[in-house]
This record gives sequence, structure tokens and C-alpha cells, in this order.
Amino acid sequence: MAAEYSQIIKDISNNSYAPVYFLQGEEAFFIDNIIDKIENNALDESQKSFNQVVLYGKDTSLADVIGIARKYPMMGERQVVIVKEAQEIREWTKEDKQSLVINYLQNPLSSTILVFGYKYKTVDKRTKFGKAIEKNSVFLNAKKLYDNQVPDWIRNYVASKGVNMHDGAVMMLSENIGNNLQRLANEIEKLLLNVKEGQQIDAAMVQKYVGISKDYNIFEMQKALSSMNKLKAHKIADYFASNPSNNPMVLTIYSLFSYFSKLLLIHHSDNKNEKAIASVIGVNPFFVKEYLQAARNYPLGKVVQNIKFLHEADMQSKGIGFATKKEGPVLTELVYKLMN
Repeated sequence: MAAEYSQIIKDISNNSYAPVYFLQGEEAFFIDNIIDKIENNALDESQKSFNQVVLYGKDTSLADVIGIARKYPMMGERQVVIVKEAQEIREWTKEDKQSLVINYLQNPLSSTILVFGYKYKTVDKRTKFGKAIEKNSVFLNAKKLYDNQVPDWIRNYVASKGVNMHDGAVMMLSENIGNNLQRLANEIEKLLLNVKEGQQIDAAMVQKYVGISKDYNIFEMQKALSSMNKLKAHKIADYFASNPSNNPMVLTIYSLFSYFSKLLLIHHSDNKNEKAIASVIGVNPFFVKEYLQAARNYPLGKVVQNIKFLHEADMQSKGIGFATKKEGPVLTELVYKLMN
């Protein structure tokens, strides 16, 4: 049965477990987090040595997995069988092995919690095998978040820890890190270690503890671009060029592409009301004025041209179809093109 990540986590928190979990998809953070919750909470520490088995796909077979799942727990009510990197099992396409799994799914042992972590791949739900997995397990298809979903994910993650975060801090994290949820979670945990009771996480804390420069970050570059502040934009580009390890070109281009894509949405929106625009581009209404200013400074034709420039810079930095250049010169040339 298809399920949402939040519901699975809620059920686990309420000590409600299903016989089988099949966790697949591109967003490894969701899969790993569910597995961690089950691994750490389904059994008491005293039971784990007897009744918890962790297998790895490249080192096991489907016959071994099902054989272990069919065993009864020792001196306890349940056993947990976790298959990490399950996509590495080589037998998924063999019909006899598929039948073995299907038979178990149709009649799983109630005292076993069987978890498959099938990362970065998906089973074909149109096949008999895929249909059986979706129907007879708690089935998660973990998709990467879209850029406009990241700020809400940050807010919810922080709120789940009992802490509030200022919108400016949320946007700074989102714009500088993007949709890498594991890195975002790591940085948020770092911030939480430095939050006092009742304190709100603000942009200054993000700058200090995440290591984002106050004046030279992608958030400030976007503000400079939106207001056509060429001097500031080029200063930030030069700073990025001189600190490539802390400001990877791929993340800068990714963030700028996201930024100009939002401007494209604004130009194609019939309703230019701030609240409507905030919904369309997926940002807090507090930041809409900046985007509307940028849309005025960058007409539709220029936005389309800039997206082309970003694509070319990405290819050029990777040496694809262009003479290879160091990232610094590529970035400074890109910023010039974006604003002229």
C-alpha cells in the first residue's frame, strides 16, 4: 500500500509497525531515516542481538532474506530484518526469485518486520511483481523535493525538533544548499546544538554555524542580481572564484537556475498579486517584492536568455561542448552575461 513518509514516521513513533516495508526511490534521506527509526526503535536493546538482522544487498540473496524473515523470534514478540542497499541484490528480475518474494508478501509472518531499502531505483509497478510489492507492503516511492518544496521541508524539520526558524534563515539555507536533504539535516542539527531554550534560529546563526559568509553567499548574489547591483554581484562572483571548495560551481549554477526559473513563472503568471506570486514560485510572501523587482529588471526575453547562459556555463565548467575553463573565469563571465 502506497504511503507517505510523514505517515510512516508517525506510525513508527506510535509503535505501530507493518510486516513489510518496501522503500524505493531517488531521495535516500527518506529511506535512510525510516530505516534508522525502525532499527533504533522497533526492539529494545536487550532484544537486538537475538532478533535484529541487518543485511546488505550485495552480500545476500532473496532466498536468504525470505528464509530469515520466515524464522520466529527468540525470546521475544518480534524480529526485525533490514535489507540495506537492497537494489544491489542481483536476483530481482529472476521470475523464480520474484515468486519467492510474492509468496511471502501474500502471507508474511506477523512476528517479523521486513524492510527493504531499495535506493536510487524503482520497481516497475506495471508488472505482476511490482503490483504485488505495492499492494502487500508499506510502499514508499521517495522522490527528490522540488526547489519550491525545500523551505517548507526545512521549517517542518526544525519544528519537529521544537524550534522555530526565521524566514530569512530558511531561505538562506535553502538557496545555499538546495535540495540535498541529508546535508540540510546535518547543518540543521549543527544549528540545534547552538540554540538556547526559546531562541529562534536566525540568519546570523546560519552564517556563523553553517559557515556561510555574511556578505558573500548565493543569497546575497541573488539580491544583487535582482537589483542590478553589478559591482556587488561581481565582488561575490570573485569571492566564489577564490573560494571554490566552499562555493562549488555546480551549486551556484543550480541556485541561479532555480532563481531565474522563478522569474519565468512570474512572467507567465496572469495574477501579479504578491500572495498569488508567492504561491506560484513557492516562497514566503516576505520575499516576493525582491522577485517582482527582479522580474521588472529582467524582461521575459532576458530571463529566457539567462537560462540559456546558465546551461552553457554548466556545460563549459564540465568541458562538455566547450573548451575547458577553470570555474572562476566561467562564473565571472556568466555574471557579466546575466546582467548585460
